[in-house]
Amino acid sequence: MTTHVKPAVGESPVGREFPEGLPIGDHWVEAPATEDVRFPYDGTLVARAPVGDTGLARQAVDAALAIREQVGRLPSHTRRAALLATHEAIASRRAEFERLLVLETGKPLVDCRVEVDRTLLTLLTSAEEVARLHGETVPLDLLPSGEGLLGFWTRKPIGVVVGIAGFNYPLLLAAHKVAPSLAAGCPVIAKPAPQTPLATLWLVHLLREALRAAGAPQAAVQLVTGGPEVGVALTTDRRIGAVSFTGSAAVGHQIARDAAPTKVLLELGSNAALVVAADADLDAAADAVVRGGYYGSGQACISVQRVIVVDSVREEFVARLTERVVQVTVGDPRDPATRVSALIDKRSTERVCAWVEQAVEAGASLAAGGGVADGVIQPTVLVDVDRALAVWDEEVFGPVVAVRSVPDLETALDLVNDSRYGLHASVYTSALDTAFAALDRLEVGGVVINEVPGFRSDVMPYGGVKDSGAGREGPRFAIEELTVTRMAVIRPTTKKP
Repeated sequence: MTTHVKPAVGESPVGREFPEGLPIGDHWVEAPATEDVRFPYDGTLVARAPVGDTGLARQAVDAALAIREQVGRLPSHTRRAALLATHEAIASRRAEFERLLVLETGKPLVDCRVEVDRTLLTLLTSAEEVARLHGETVPLDLLPSGEGLLGFWTRKPIGVVVGIAGFNYPLLLAAHKVAPSLAAGCPVIAKPAPQTPLATLWLVHLLREALRAAGAPQAAVQLVTGGPEVGVALTTDRRIGAVSFTGSAAVGHQIARDAAPTKVLLELGSNAALVVAADADLDAAADAVVRGGYYGSGQACISVQRVIVVDSVREEFVARLTERVVQVTVGDPRDPATRVSALIDKRSTERVCAWVEQAVEAGASLAAGGGVADGVIQPTVLVDVDRALAVWDEEVFGPVVAVRSVPDLETALDLVNDSRYGLHASVYTSALDTAFAALDRLEVGGVVINEVPGFRSDVMPYGGVKDSGAGREGPRFAIEELTVTRMAVIRPTTKKP
């Protein structure tokens, strides 16, 4: 059988390899419905994708539980081989994955190329971490009662993992769920965003094929599509071991409440700040705002949103920034030169435009952009934005940056912290003491000096504080989250044979 995918925008890169339906258990199961996946840039049909329901969600959980112990006992070489084979399979198809990502997300090609690169690194480093999954000895004789006892701990899989990813980086975010789960010995059920299921389907298919070739059960990695009701069915099943969710703060908080006491890892939203100190390299800082504010058309949780500039360099910085913004290439995301294109859907575009309009009505000035051409929001710079407005306080998730000036660095750091979010923030400065002050004071998961807050190496611990989430991703750190320590205490027998 062939997949539901129908070529619509040129030659579709999917439909050649994976079967029809959804990968549940060790087979592909017919989905009860299909839904259009459309190219966000012009609305052209990309594919008819399978849509699951709560019944299939429960079926996937049942299948995962049935093999939980088997997956937990898979030899390290088997788990490692499956991840390495998947890495090679995607690497050999990278151009097709890049094209698919452009079509289903509408992101510029340059950003989709980066997404594939990062996915490959995530798979490779997850495979490497299999060899580092170990424990330590413990000196139990620190108390007299522990004399003669041998103590050590190991790490054991937490159980079935449900991994829910957002629409903005569907391949990469899914890889950060499924690869560490398999490396840890946990069966995993992936749920992609309804708008962007195709790349994740392909990833899961390739991983299942690698598992089959390695002699492991394909049900170790499953996928169910569908709306919020499918997510609820998966995350509230008390038999699962952990939920790993990437998405909005509102949805993440609801999942945490509904899933309790199940362990929940949350990678949520933010309104990342970039501070321009008085001693900053203003050209580098202006370049960073453009590079970090508009990549992925601004649809990234750590893209630059709030720019906080010390008064003494405000005018010069804003002038340099606006010079650069008007040079950003806007248009068809398939063009390698494009840096900003359409958002994921019309509703998102309307929301972002409404927020910009609200800011202008409240007294902010438009230094650049603010309009829409051919359905694409022009790269926008707002200056003197009221702190009580959504475009400053909430997550824009569009090509908009908001600039405010403050009298000094101390006030700037306070203003960064004056947010319910805390994922990444960056500071541009030439002073080492300023850098260390930022590292010490900023209430965020990552402080970046003289680089965009959107910098993320996929091997580093990544996550936020406050409403930006809980837990950490990055293969090593995700594997720690998805395993539990098991302590062994042994008193050697003194009985002689």
